[in-house]
Parts: sequence; C-alpha cells; structure tokens
Amino acid sequence: MSDFAQLPQKPVPRFPGWWAALGPGVVWMALAQGSGELIWWPYMIAKYGLTFLWLLMPACLLQYPLNLEIGRYTLLTGESIFHGFIRLHRGFGIFLWILMSVSFLWFGAFASAGGTAMAELTHWPNGWSQREQSLFWGYASIAVFIGAILASGVVYTLIERFMKLVALVTVIGLISACMQEDVVATLPEFVRGLLGPTAAMPRPWQASDASKLLTAITFAGLGGFWILFYSYWLRDKGAGMAGLIGRITGLGGAEEAVSSDGILPKDNEDSRGQWKLWRRFLSLDIMIGIIGNLLTTLMTCLLAYALLFPKGLLPQEYELAVVQSQFFAVSWGEIGRLLFLVVAAAFLTDTWLATADAVSRIQADIVQTLFPRTRNWPARRWYYLFLALLTVITSFTMQLDAPGPLILTSALIGFGGTILFPPALYLLNYRLLPAHLPEWAKPRGTPWLLGLSFVVYLALAAAYLYASFRL
Repeated sequence: MSDFAQLPQKPVPRFPGWWAALGPGVVWMALAQGSGELIWWPYMIAKYGLTFLWLLMPACLLQYPLNLEIGRYTLLTGESIFHGFIRLHRGFGIFLWILMSVSFLWFGAFASAGGTAMAELTHWPNGWSQREQSLFWGYASIAVFIGAILASGVVYTLIERFMKLVALVTVIGLISACMQEDVVATLPEFVRGLLGPTAAMPRPWQASDASKLLTAITFAGLGGFWILFYSYWLRDKGAGMAGLIGRITGLGGAEEAVSSDGILPKDNEDSRGQWKLWRRFLSLDIMIGIIGNLLTTLMTCLLAYALLFPKGLLPQEYELAVVQSQFFAVSWGEIGRLLFLVVAAAFLTDTWLATADAVSRIQADIVQTLFPRTRNWPARRWYYLFLALLTVITSFTMQLDAPGPLILTSALIGFGGTILFPPALYLLNYRLLPAHLPEWAKPRGTPWLLGLSFVVYLALAAAYLYASFRL
C-alpha cells in the first residue's frame, strides 16, 4: 500500500457557488441515458410488459453509495479514484486497468447506434444498406466530436455543455410525449408496476435476455467502469482539492500542468468550513444525476409500455433508435418522429464522446501513476495519444457486430469490475485514508450502504449465471 503521508497539505479551495460547481452529475445523467434509458429498459418493457419495472428504482438508488465514495476520495485528495485503487494495492489496480481496457474496446458501438437514427432519418448515402448507412453516420459523428475536442479550450467544459444540451432537449421531448392521452391512460397501471409485478409474464422468458436485463439494472445509472468517470469529471471541474491539480485542455487552449499525485486538506477552520460546502455539493450533484436519470428512464419505460408493448416492437440490431421514434410521433406526428431521431442520434453518439474523453483521461492517469518516468510527457500529450488509439480501435470494432451485442459485451465485462468496487472503496475511504485526514474530513456514518451494494451486485451476478446457463 502507498503512504498518503508523503502528500502535501494545503487549504481546501473555496467553494465557487452552487451554479458554478454543479455539472458532473448532469454529465453522468446524460451519459447514462445512452444505453439504460434509450435501449435496454424500453426493450425489456416492450417485450415483457411491467414484469421487471419494479427493479428500476432500486437499481438507480443502488449506485448512490458508490458515487458518494468515489466523489469523496477525489474531493479530499484531488486524485482520481483509479489512483486510489493503485495506492490500495498495485496489483489490484493493474488488474482493474486490464479489465477496464478490455471492456472499452467496443464502446464505438454507441456511435454506430446513434448512426441507426441518422440512417433512418436520411436514408443516405443512397444505395447503401441500413448497416452501411449506420456505420457511415457513426464514423461521421466521431469525426465531428474529435474536431470539437481538438478545438476546445478546456475539454471538460465542452463535454459538460454538450451533455447538458442533449439532456435538456430530451427531457422536454419526453415530458411532451408522456402528456398525450394514450400514454396518460396507461399511467395508473404503470405506477402499480413500480411496486411489483401486477400480472403473469406476458411471454415466456428467453435466456438470451438475461444479459440485457443485467445491463438494464446495472446501467440504470452508470454501471461497470463508467461509474469511475465521475471521479475524472469532478477532477477536471476542479471540485474540492482537485481545484489544485490542473485540467486537460484542448489544442485551442493553453496547456496546463496536471499533477498525477494528490494534495490533502490542511487542518484549519477555513478548510473545515469549505469542506462542509463541498460535501453538500457532492450529495446534491450525485442526486441530480440519480433522480434525473430515474425520471427520464421512467418516462421512456412509460412510453415503451404505452406505444411499443401493445405492438410487440423491440429496439434491436440496426434499429436500436428507430422503433422508439414513436415516442415523439405520438405528440408531434411525423415531425416528432424525425425530431426524435435527431435527438436519439445525439443521445447515443454523445455516449461515445464522453466515454472516449473519460477513458483517455483514465489511461493517461494510470500510465503516469504506474510509471513515473512517463511524466516527462505532459498529461495532455498522453491524453491525445490515447484518444487517437481509442478512436482507431473503436472504429475497427464497430465493424464486428450490430451495436446491441457490442454494447452488451462491454457491459458484461464491466460488471465484473462493479462487483469489486464496493469492498475496494470501503478499504480505501474507511481504512486507509482516514488516518491522514483532519477529524472533520473523515467519513461520517457507517459504510453499510457499500456492503448492501456489494451483496446486491453479487446476487445479480449469480442470478445472471443461473438464468444464462441453467439446463
């Protein structure tokens, strides 16, 4: 284990105000919308009705303790949570690094999933198959996003503004669609479904859907290695002690010195007061992500139950974002259908943007943490190197299969990491770090919520294996 005693101590940076500080939770909410909300929950509702709806609220709330501990570590040290895992045990950190790297080989599928919406919207290039059109638009969106990152001043600022815009437009559209008469008529039965199954399963269970259900539950917020992104967004937002670390800038901005090692809070009265504000910010920012994600997921489920379930329409293959266009068509007709396809394209391709950015940050951070000599290169150079590699790799893996199976592959690998996070966070935040913190900065309450998350995720893994491989 690494010793935190070697880290310098400085006063906690001043809290900038709520409007300036909030943001990572919205980015988390918008990124989570890319798979759980738009694809797998509507799929499960459209196919099995309200059978599994009661799992949605617990699934969203289950991620709160994980995000709280991930955020707490970054706010108190300025370090990424991955750096913390490496401090906990170098071998454990390397294992997670390898597992994470494998899980993100296929996230280009989100760009091709967004391409399914653009292909349906334009039917262009002419004469190409649906698959070829979807891939074309997927590659085009990647090119646009890479250009935007390169031209940006601070990369995180670009990510946050774009994700806020996508989330706002989508929420407004979903609320409008849910207010239509045909949808409102199903609301009482839908609400009862939140309390538990209200009727027998409308069709026989298919074992092949076990991975889809597991993905829907785990990624009701951000599951797998995606949940670790929150640490990096807080870091570049400059939350807590991370305000002293530095940020990744685009080629359009001046290069900043970004430290791999953290800084601990100094024990004085001013730091104590500032930490109280940062601690409140953390809880509120996380709840914005969780509640916002829960509400939008509930709306897509309601629309799927009212509009897709009666017709047996399922989002899959190269139509992942096509059948849901009826969500907006119910209120705005053909114009609404076309608008939904545009929103869905942004909805899904922004997942590629945020994931490419976050994974590049993680890779650069891990390399500079594990191999100190690599710090001869600035963090920004490593970031762009990994961004280029990820772009090439995911552009290739997009060709291997339809978006759905690729997204599931990435999710299932990442779920293995999710099971390991609760005990690691407990050891890090409740055993290793507190000895080096002022009394007012030590974790409050009990870590039983982390234990609950661990037990539930372990049970989900067992249920998945049973449902998938039982004779």
